[in-house]
Formats: sequence, C-alpha cells, structure tokens
Amino acid sequence: MAKILVTGANGQLGKEFQVLATTAPGHQFLFANRAILDITQAAAVSRLFKEQALDYCINCAAYTAVDKAESEPALAKAINEDAARNLAEACAAHAVRLIHFSSDYVYHNGLSRPLREDDPTEPKGVYAQTKLAGDEAVLSAHDATMVLRTSWVYSSFGHNFVKTMLRLGKEKDELRVVDDQIGSPTYARSLADACLRLIATDQLGGLPRELWHGVYHYSNEGQCSWHGLASKALQLASVPCTVRPIPTAGYPTPARRPPYSVLDKSRFREAFRFPIPHWEDDLKRMLALL
Repeated sequence: MAKILVTGANGQLGKEFQVLATTAPGHQFLFANRAILDITQAAAVSRLFKEQALDYCINCAAYTAVDKAESEPALAKAINEDAARNLAEACAAHAVRLIHFSSDYVYHNGLSRPLREDDPTEPKGVYAQTKLAGDEAVLSAHDATMVLRTSWVYSSFGHNFVKTMLRLGKEKDELRVVDDQIGSPTYARSLADACLRLIATDQLGGLPRELWHGVYHYSNEGQCSWHGLASKALQLASVPCTVRPIPTAGYPTPARRPPYSVLDKSRFREAFRFPIPHWEDDLKRMLALL
C-alpha cells in the first residue's frame, strides 16, 4: 500500500484526486489544504514529512491567477517556486517520489508545431516565470521528481474556463471569445487518473527510477481555440448562445497568453503507454457530471 500526500487538496485537480481516491483502495491518501499544511513554510513541510511515512507526494498547489500574478509577484513566487522547492527538498530527505504540475505557459516561444519538453522556454509573465522557476527548483532539489506540464485545465469543480462559459452562455445571448490562441484542453480527472496509473505501475515495479526525473507533457489529445472550446461546451450542454470569434487584441489582459501551446505528448506515451482521451470525449464526460 502506498501512502500519498496530495497538496492543494481544495483546488479543482486536488478534488479530482479525492474522487479517484475512493476507487483506489490500495492506497492511503493524505489530502492537505493550506489549513492543514502551508507549503510556503519549510519548517511545517519538514515536520509533516517526519511525522508521516510517505511514499509519494503529488503537488496540486499552485498560484494560477494568471493576470492577478502581475500585481502579486511575491505571492506567485512564494507558492509556485519557493513552496514547490520546500516540498522537493522534503521529498529528497525522506526518499519520497514527487509529481509536480506545470504549465504550457512556460514556453511562449513562437513555435507553431506541438511543443516538446526540450523546446526553448520563454515565459512572458509573472505566472509563467514563477512556474518555470518552480520546475527548475524541484528538478534541482530532488532526483525523483516528475514534472507534468499540462494546459487549459478544467473540471466540474472550482472555477475554470468551461464552467465560466456555461454560466455566461445561460445569462447572455452572445459571447465573444478569442479564436487565435490554440492549445489542448485537459480534463483534470484524466490528469489525476494518469498520475494514479503511474503510481500503480511504479508500485508493481514497472517504472525504472530514471523515468521519475524529468519533464513530461500531459493534456488531452487534439487541439482547438478558446472559441472552439467554448462553442463545443455550449453545444454539448444545449445552451442556445451564439459564440463570436474575436482576436486576442480584442480582449486585452494584463498577462500575455501564448498564441500556440499545443503540447507534444510523445515522451509520455512512449514512457508510460497509457491511453490519452481526446478533448471532446473528456468534455462530454465532464459535462455529464454537471
């Protein structure tokens, strides 16, 4: 039986792990929100790791308010970089394997083909910069750290783009949504499920240790624009709202968004051999829960 710490337990991804934990009786989970564990406090992290005989740590905690980060850079750094380092150092000290989540925003490099893990990183805003700094910190601190970079995450829990579009679509006759930013949506439950599959495989001795150190990409298969995602969500939910495409320039934001951030998942597929659902199929699956 593996003992697994999940930080950021109140977020949309953390809640998906809580759902899946009910179907993983072979594991013991410790779900930690900020009230239970403030990961920005190194002493608190160290104390918990000394008290708990952990096997894995899944870090779902992150500062994800992309625009607000521009006015709260210290807080974004504290959570996305410093707190991530705290966890990685504790994992290293206690031989705990770490899964840490990152973002497609770290690239923003002008490429227009699916992005690989070794492509140049050129983060353009505070959020993206602190996420990249966090990646570098955890990989440097612990040689059993897996960084999963993902994109456009949504869930039936919490606040996210899909749920916002559904709410606004019911309130308005017409929405205007950016159509010149291209990426791959990711259903948080599929992302969480992939992580638990990794752990289950590892528990059976199927994952060499060297696979646990490095960056991998995980998102749903396929690609679309924000306009395409909004349109499909409203269509599947039978919400009669017109969705008009607009350019990024028509919806200015404090933080710049990458125009293209589709992630190449070849490394993940080749290493772990798990099926990855298409974004439209997972969107249907999530909408059925609302």
